Amino acid sequence: MPTVPANDISFLRTLRNLRWLAVIGQIVILLIAAGPMRLHLPMPQLCAGVGVLIVFNLYVSVHMHYLRSASLLVAFLHIAVDIAVLAWLIGWSGGLTNPFASLFLIPIALAAIALPWPGAIATALLCLAAYALSAILAHPLHVHEGDAFDLHLWGMAVNFLLSALVVLYFATHLALQLRRRERELAAMGERFVRNEGIVALATHAAAVAHELNTPLATMTLLAEDISENAETPELREDAETLNELLVLCRDRVRTLAAPESADLERIISQWQLVRPAVVLHRDGRLPSTRPLDPAIGHLLQALLNNAADASAQAGSPRVDLRLSCKNDVLDGEVRDYGKGFDPGQALLPARLFRSGKPDGLGIGLALSHATVERFGGRMTMLPANGGGVSIRFRLPLSPPAFPVSAFDQAIR
Repeated sequence: MPTVPANDISFLRTLRNLRWLAVIGQIVILLIAAGPMRLHLPMPQLCAGVGVLIVFNLYVSVHMHYLRSASLLVAFLHIAVDIAVLAWLIGWSGGLTNPFASLFLIPIALAAIALPWPGAIATALLCLAAYALSAILAHPLHVHEGDAFDLHLWGMAVNFLLSALVVLYFATHLALQLRRRERELAAMGERFVRNEGIVALATHAAAVAHELNTPLATMTLLAEDISENAETPELREDAETLNELLVLCRDRVRTLAAPESADLERIISQWQLVRPAVVLHRDGRLPSTRPLDPAIGHLLQALLNNAADASAQAGSPRVDLRLSCKNDVLDGEVRDYGKGFDPGQALLPARLFRSGKPDGLGIGLALSHATVERFGGRMTMLPANGGGVSIRFRLPLSPPAFPVSAFDQAIR
């Protein structure tokens, strides 16, 4: 059974809201007709119809708490109940002479906009049958001839107002849903292109890693020879530092073929070795050194590199890092002391090979976004007090079985 092509049960929710508006309007009209207008209406029958609508809507309100999707048949049955109650009310209040008989057009309009064509056609046929049945079995109203025309004119005016409000509400609600769906599709398309680029980049990285393994091994041997034959302590120290960096590069290349779990403390120490000019201020501590997914280590390094570059451009060597782990959730914050950012462009450059730095590759932020999405976490960019940018992230340490999209996070 096909499902309603709307966001989960939003169409049923819209019908429920419109039904409550219809109940309120019907009660007001019945009170006015029986009170100031002194019309002789079959009140028991009309009140019974309104009561059925109230009971059905209460059932729908309770049932929707447990409903995650709706089939086409369920949506059609909801509309059929509305049509049946409307036919009952119109039939007991004059039939075709009732100015509210044109309300049968509203279910057709709603079905044509929100349901597939089989549901729209079935709704139109049901409205046509209900319209004919209410005309055939109509209960005539006993009104003086002079008052009947004025009553019909006033009813037409009220009917036009109600129809305009219903169409305006539903059209506005539908337009908002369509715009939101367009934004979601645009974001999904951008993420798809980015992820395709990441897959291609990973394939290329594996080939480059295979080619670099031999020259790195040769360079390591040469660095060891230079360190052993160095004539001055300064040259020996530089050669040892170079050797440590080459060993680090070889380890990184090998992890491309056989990924290892990430130890954040070791990753931070290795990063400080690569960026010795950066003054790293740490706050908080990890309660354990449990191994983590390698992607978390790449995320942390990318954020630290971006922060170090931003601080360096502003003439500051400082970068702040805060990490804490509680209830199997990693909370982190990386702050730079750079020139800040444009709030209108926060977290926008999440595509590959687009960088705001002259010598940047445009990879770090895109990989950060991909990691956060894969773990179902959150990442925000905020202006820091005193200048600079603060990037905060929150990651469950156990990634979900399937990637969590931005829309899935929004409806949680």
